[in-house]
Amino acid sequence: MLRLIIFLSVMITILMLGHVYIMRRLSAGAPDHIARITKWIVAAQAVVIIGAMSVRGLGTLGVGWQVPAQWAGMLAFGMFSLEMVTLLAVDAAGWLWPRLQSLRGKETETDPDRRALLLRPFRLGAMALSGAVSITGIREAYRAAEVVEVEIPIANLPEALDGFHIVQVSDIHVGPTIRGSFLQGIVKRVNILKPDMVAVTGDLVDGSVATLGSEVQHISGFKSRHGTYFITGNHEYYAGADSWIRFLRENGVTVLLNEHVVLDHDASPLLLAGVTDYRAGRQLEGHTSDPVAAAAGAPECPARVLLAHQPRSAYAAAKTRAFDLQLSGHTHGGQYVPFSWLINLFQPFAVGLHQHEGMWVYTNRGTGYWGPPIRTGVRPEITSLKLRRGAA
Repeated sequence: MLRLIIFLSVMITILMLGHVYIMRRLSAGAPDHIARITKWIVAAQAVVIIGAMSVRGLGTLGVGWQVPAQWAGMLAFGMFSLEMVTLLAVDAAGWLWPRLQSLRGKETETDPDRRALLLRPFRLGAMALSGAVSITGIREAYRAAEVVEVEIPIANLPEALDGFHIVQVSDIHVGPTIRGSFLQGIVKRVNILKPDMVAVTGDLVDGSVATLGSEVQHISGFKSRHGTYFITGNHEYYAGADSWIRFLRENGVTVLLNEHVVLDHDASPLLLAGVTDYRAGRQLEGHTSDPVAAAAGAPECPARVLLAHQPRSAYAAAKTRAFDLQLSGHTHGGQYVPFSWLINLFQPFAVGLHQHEGMWVYTNRGTGYWGPPIRTGVRPEITSLKLRRGAA
């Protein structure tokens, strides 16, 4: 509880300071009555966000009014983040332009009131851009996930495993704004693909079993030859990982916690291993991510696949020399601009197929979304992967 109180306090402080910044920028150079209206609108946005955070923080998310309240709060938070980025960009340009002009020997405007008046159209344009991105992003977030087809060449793959079909979904985030009907739609689309196995690479939920169990039970509807396999993401640990692990196992899902199974596919074995989330050891004792343990005692197999929520697990996994392919999620591909432009600065193997020290790493850009119901330029993804015979 203390950790939650500290987190909420820090977030509320950041939100308040951010909204004060937005108020000051939008009211600068505006007539008094427009400035007052602007401040009330920005304050209302802050109240919606903080109210939604409080509802979620107190663990009261369930049904009825709480769901639309959460949706409105998350949307407002998305707009807030876009407003901050665009206004900061205008301020940066406003600071840089006169200095460039001075270097060229040209006079610049020094009166602060006059400067505020000149910058006002650009600030209003930034707000309009934020709104437009939010509106288009909502449509993209709820759009049917794109089926991305990927072929993974593996040396000395036996003929029986050539074309072995894995369908991966990741980061669905059933919770405040994604409900069971959304997951049910994903299940139907995956089943149409007729996979040999289904991999769910973490961050399935954003809430407790008590509040979301009835929404998540649709996961039992996945159909494949070898079943459905799950590994924990960071959000499972925020929502009671032990309870979710029991729930998923009761609903026919195999949960791999630093362990492996061997799939017998037409008399050819395939090693499938899974590790807990990269930082799980900080959240729950005994859950430290360990690819060595995941492969321990495994027989020789011509194909070896690891499920690991965070792509950065690849560094430790590659050192084991135990795996040909790692399937990950976590990054959401940045989800919406400008974060989709910056994601590669913060995440290794951020999106798509990569190779690291002889091991393939594929990162799904998320089948749902987290937080704001917004995606721009980063469509939700269902990954259809097939193993192929590669050169030795």
